[in-house]
Amino acid sequence: MKHYVLKRLGQSVLAVLGAATLVFFIIRLSGDPARLMLPPEASEEQVTALRESLGFNQPLWMQYIDYLKNLLTGDLGNSLYYKESALKLVLERMPATVDLAMFAIIIAVTVGLLAGIVSAYKKNSWIDYVVNAWIFLTQSLPVFWIGIVLIMIFAVNLHWLPTSGNRGLESIILPALTLAAYPIAPIARTMRASLIEVMDKGYMITSQAQGFSKPSRILKRGLKNAFLPVITVISLEFGVMIAGAVVTETIFSWPGVGQLIIQGVSNRDFPLVQASILVISIIYIAITLLTDLIYHRLDPRIKVH
Repeated sequence: MKHYVLKRLGQSVLAVLGAATLVFFIIRLSGDPARLMLPPEASEEQVTALRESLGFNQPLWMQYIDYLKNLLTGDLGNSLYYKESALKLVLERMPATVDLAMFAIIIAVTVGLLAGIVSAYKKNSWIDYVVNAWIFLTQSLPVFWIGIVLIMIFAVNLHWLPTSGNRGLESIILPALTLAAYPIAPIARTMRASLIEVMDKGYMITSQAQGFSKPSRILKRGLKNAFLPVITVISLEFGVMIAGAVVTETIFSWPGVGQLIIQGVSNRDFPLVQASILVISIIYIAITLLTDLIYHRLDPRIKVH
């Protein structure tokens, strides 16, 4: 087990390095931040001087080496727009993103598990077909469309909930529902498939022969064994929510890291975008590692190498 953990930690470090490298080069395709920071009438000499002061006059490979050196010391640079530590800005915004993702995953897990269990229990019935059609629909609709529709219904027409910002529990409901819409489908599908597979196992058939009702068999033996594959899906979807909350946070002006990334890309704020992606990558990889360890703990039959 110790060897496995060390191996996974090594793989995680390489994955974080890969993400940091990828975003370093991709963000530089957006253009020259020096020109964006100066007024349009700025001279070429002024642009060159600013670019030199920022270190962007060096060859790209030298900038990358300096970036890796700073990365090893935990120095992710200062935001070009906010003039503050990029890492500090990201860490200040991260709690809002985590709160949103937590609220959304609770909704997604609750609805997804219930839908999957009902669909498996009523396999091949009209209820099963309705649930599967609804699951397909939630996964097909764009996130921004769902968010806009929710705003139109509950904020504009009914005046029940605010349209934007973070002013308490009421403010998080609409963005959480929007963010939860997509993960409901994979959770429900996995729960349904896993529970149907478990119901065909020998011990479940034996329980039926012993006189246990179908609901009793599912509750006492089925759900525990069927839930194992769902754990992986839930954890991965939670990581995806944190990493993919950009659109939702933008629609609802939610003050999280996703909105910070959009601002960073718009302003060509290289250090801010790099720091944001790096922190999100570390969180996502940590979640996947923790999931593997929990999965092994719940089912010791799983071998680790």
